[in-house]
Amino acid sequence: MGPEYDHHRSMPSPDKRRPSEHGSRSIKGGMMITGLDHVVALVRDIGAAKAAYQTLLGRAPAWQNSGEGADRVLFTLANMTIELMAPSGFNVAADRIRALLDDREGVLASLCFRVADMGKMHRRLERVALRPDPVAEVESSDVASGAVLHWKRTRAATELTRGVRMFFLELAEERPLSTATDIAPIDGLDHVVVTTEDSDRAAALYGARLGLDLALDRSHQDWGQLMFFRCGDLIVEVVRRPVAGGDSVHDRLWGLSWRVADIDATRARLLAAGLDVTEVRNGRKPGTRIMTVRNGTCGIQTVLLERSPKPAD
Repeated sequence: MGPEYDHHRSMPSPDKRRPSEHGSRSIKGGMMITGLDHVVALVRDIGAAKAAYQTLLGRAPAWQNSGEGADRVLFTLANMTIELMAPSGFNVAADRIRALLDDREGVLASLCFRVADMGKMHRRLERVALRPDPVAEVESSDVASGAVLHWKRTRAATELTRGVRMFFLELAEERPLSTATDIAPIDGLDHVVVTTEDSDRAAALYGARLGLDLALDRSHQDWGQLMFFRCGDLIVEVVRRPVAGGDSVHDRLWGLSWRVADIDATRARLLAAGLDVTEVRNGRKPGTRIMTVRNGTCGIQTVLLERSPKPAD
């Protein structure tokens, strides 16, 4: 998405748009972020990545699209979408995707936030000096069904978002959901992990400038500092683990933690599919159980998480 790999074509502004059905929440300064719309994962081979994520998620793709230097496959879950994008052909856009991949199988590339009012969002981004691009009207068509989606989009200047590419979208229509193709599928995203070497500046970005609610700020000598920022019904987790010679200016999209209803059943499904997964263990947060998926994720750090049901009142 954006100048490096602009994967849907911009359109003239239409006369009418159906407002997004997604819930919205007003945040300080007039900005409205309703959640994390999607994450973009750049991958080397779109066919292999599509098969890998259908196995991992236990769900079918919801949207497929090609053009302008990229092939794209989207899986839409209950609370967000993951967009797999691979270079296609030999042109400027495809070459930039290859450069970002840097010979890796896959890499998390962008956070794309859902907003309720693009006009307010754009003004807010300007006020907090994140230098947003002009708002573009975008459309995308699904190769299988021919269905078309429209949205408004802007992008903050990457050099001002600590190296993490950030887009902001106001959708005119909801994406179709990915249907389950196997037992014990993944239900949604629990949190996306960002690593930083400067927790103060990262907190200022996600909290004061983007307006996300800081739900937790905890430090420990063994694992560094954790900050949880609420974003819809999931968490943007910012982690500081000081490393000698680390980059104090640029943060990094590190990994994804997926939400499952029955982690034992999902583990059994993934083992049967030939994936390498760890034993289930208790999570750091009370009432959670987690496991790590070691392959079949296109090289993206991946954890599955089960939350214990809340006791009845």
